[in-house]
Amino acid sequence: MRTQVGIIGAGPAGLLLGQLLHASGIDNVILERRSGDYVLGRIRAGLIEHGTVALLEQAGCADRLHTEGLVHEGIELSFGGDRHRIDLKAPTGKVVTVYGQTEITRDLMQARAAAGLKTVYEAEAVTPFDVMGRPRLSYVEHGERKELACDFIAGCDGFHGVSRQAIPAEVLRAYERVYPFGWLGVMVDRPPVSDELIYASSPRGFALCSMRSASRSRLYIQCRLDDAVEDWPDERFYAELALRLDARAAANLEPGPSIEKSIAPLRSFVAEPMRHGRLFLAGDAAHIVPPTGAKGLNLAASDVHYLWRGLVEHYQEGSGAGLDAYSQTALARVWKAERFSWWMTSTLHLFPESSGFDRRLQEAELDYLMSSRAAQTTLTENYVGLPY
Repeated sequence: MRTQVGIIGAGPAGLLLGQLLHASGIDNVILERRSGDYVLGRIRAGLIEHGTVALLEQAGCADRLHTEGLVHEGIELSFGGDRHRIDLKAPTGKVVTVYGQTEITRDLMQARAAAGLKTVYEAEAVTPFDVMGRPRLSYVEHGERKELACDFIAGCDGFHGVSRQAIPAEVLRAYERVYPFGWLGVMVDRPPVSDELIYASSPRGFALCSMRSASRSRLYIQCRLDDAVEDWPDERFYAELALRLDARAAANLEPGPSIEKSIAPLRSFVAEPMRHGRLFLAGDAAHIVPPTGAKGLNLAASDVHYLWRGLVEHYQEGSGAGLDAYSQTALARVWKAERFSWWMTSTLHLFPESSGFDRRLQEAELDYLMSSRAAQTTLTENYVGLPY
C-alpha cells in the first residue's frame, strides 16, 4: 500500500489524527497491533479539556460528547476534614467535560469506518524503516508480510510501542520520575459522591471521587506499589475510601459491586526529541504523566493538534515550518503539563519517606491555595488546559 501518513496505533491519538487529516484531504492508514474490541475494552481517563473538545468538534466527532458528556465548572478539594470548591470557569472562562476515553475511541472508530478509511487491526510485527529518507512500515497481516509506503510516520502507539524504539539511543533523551505508590481504581454503577470531582488529601493517603456518567462512578485511592487487586475486596476498598473523605462525602458514598478494578503505578516520563527524520511521536509514545492532573489524553490531543497543523502546512502550503517546529512546540506544552501533574501529585499524596515537616508543608500549601485567588487562578489555568 501507499499513503501520505502512516499512523501506528488506533488509540485516541492515532484515530483523532487520522480523522483530522481526512477532514483536511490528507490520506492516511492506521496500523494497530490489537483488535478493535481490545482497544475499546481499555479503561482510561475521562476528563476532557476544552481544547480537546474543540479538536473533536473539528474532526466531526463531538455530537455524542455534547449530548452525554457532563460539563464541570469546578472541582472540590477535601483536606483537614473540610471540603472546598474551586471555580474553574470564573477565572478562565473555560470548563472541562467528563466523557470516557472509551467513548471517544468509539466515536472516532465509527467516524473512521463511516468514511471508509483504512485501519489494519491485529497488524503484527509493525516495524518502521528508513525514517530519514523514504519511510515505510513493515507488518504482518493474517500471516502475510506486507509493507506500507508513506511520506511520514506518526507514532501513536503508546509507551510500550515500537515508534520510540525506532529512534536511535544516541539521539533520544529520556527523563523519568517513578512515584513510590499507585492508584487503586474501581468502576461502579452507583451515583457520584458529588456533582464535581473530589480530590482528597488525608493522613491515610490520597483519594479521588470521579464519575463517568450520572449513574456510574470512578473511585480511586492511593495504594502501595506491591499491593495486588486481590488484596482489596470491595468492602475493604469502600471502608478505606470513606476514611479518606470528609464526613459529608463519606455519607454520600454508595458502595456497590465493582465492575472494574485495577492498580496503576504513577510515573512521569518524557522522551526528547519527538521527531526523528520523518517519524513523529505523539501521546504516550513520547510522554507519561501521573493521572492526578488529568493530562494524559489531553496532552495526546495537543500533540495531535501540532502534528496535524504541521502536516496541513506541508501538503497545502508547501511549508515545512510547522513540522520543523513540532517537537519543540509540543514539548513546551508537555513540560508545563508535567510540572502541573507533579505539583498536584506532590501536594495531595502521602509519600512513604515524608516527615512531619513535609506533611505540614502540604497542609500549608493547601491552606494557601484556598486563601489566594492568584494561586487558584494558577491551578485553574492549568486544570482546564493551557492554550495551544
